[in-house]
Amino acid sequence: MSAPKVTVFIPVYNREKYIATAIDSILAQTFQDFELLLVDDGSTDASVQIIAAYRDPRLRLVRQETNQGIPKTRNKGLELARGEYIALLDSDDYAYPQRLARQVAFLDAHPEYVEIGTWNRAMNARGVPMRKLKIQPVLPQDVKAMLLFRCCIKNRSVLARTAVLREYGYREEFPRCQDYDLHVRLAAEHPIANLPQVLVLGRLHDERYTGQTTDLGKVLKMRIMAAQLSRLGVRHSERDLERHYHLAHRDAADASARPDARALDWAEAWLRQLLEANRKAGVYDEQALARVTGEVWLRLCHRASRHLGWRGWERFLGSPLRRGAWAALQGHARYLVSRRFPAHV
Repeated sequence: MSAPKVTVFIPVYNREKYIATAIDSILAQTFQDFELLLVDDGSTDASVQIIAAYRDPRLRLVRQETNQGIPKTRNKGLELARGEYIALLDSDDYAYPQRLARQVAFLDAHPEYVEIGTWNRAMNARGVPMRKLKIQPVLPQDVKAMLLFRCCIKNRSVLARTAVLREYGYREEFPRCQDYDLHVRLAAEHPIANLPQVLVLGRLHDERYTGQTTDLGKVLKMRIMAAQLSRLGVRHSERDLERHYHLAHRDAADASARPDARALDWAEAWLRQLLEANRKAGVYDEQALARVTGEVWLRLCHRASRHLGWRGWERFLGSPLRRGAWAALQGHARYLVSRRFPAHV
């Protein structure tokens, strides 16, 4: 049997409520040269029985008798994948029928790229799509710069070159956020990007995270950010790192949810410090980092305006960071209208 073009990999752990939706969405793809690899990480519910009931010869189920955790399970999928490309999907999510076709066409046409994500939309526990769309950066230089603040490549939407992803792998010291860590390491050495099209739905439900894993996620995200700041040559205290995290992650229990004038003072100085450090270090494309820091500044001033009123917008307009924000908004508007990756890149 010849190897498929794509391995679609779904790690599974106790997803009896949702796994059939994920599988059905892959079997309904317009691109058909794939295998569907599911690695069950010791489920104790009916997930395995649901998967085993499928008779499609492209489906391959591998069982781990004991729970190994998500990094080891993801690496097992990379080890077993037979396709030239590997498409990732979580066991509670949904892929639109054109997803594989559009991503495969992109990587075929752009051999210099090692990974392509897509825009995502959330759906509720019942599978009903939500209206809000969180726009992610599209161009590789913008993706790399935004990773300094948050994970802007959604793992559920990734199509990557299997050999490259296998080479880098998921680091087991990251029981959470191992995808963020992987994308940062990839972007440091290779172009990775997002298609400006919604091709995946991510399900929101109470079983996805616990408070404990959310707290761990914050710690690990800050660790990943700290490494990037050090690479940029920016010295930072623990308080600086905490504030940097909250520039792109809102926490209702933290003052970052309602930034005051002093918080804006710190944020503007910090963002301008990042831009100046990059002019010396050359880690990021200067225009891309200007767009990203401008967008972060815009969102922060918008948050502040909810209780500072017009003073929040005065701070935005009075800062040179606004120029990067306008450039970022122009780019977002262009992609929202065209839904196409720029041909000249």
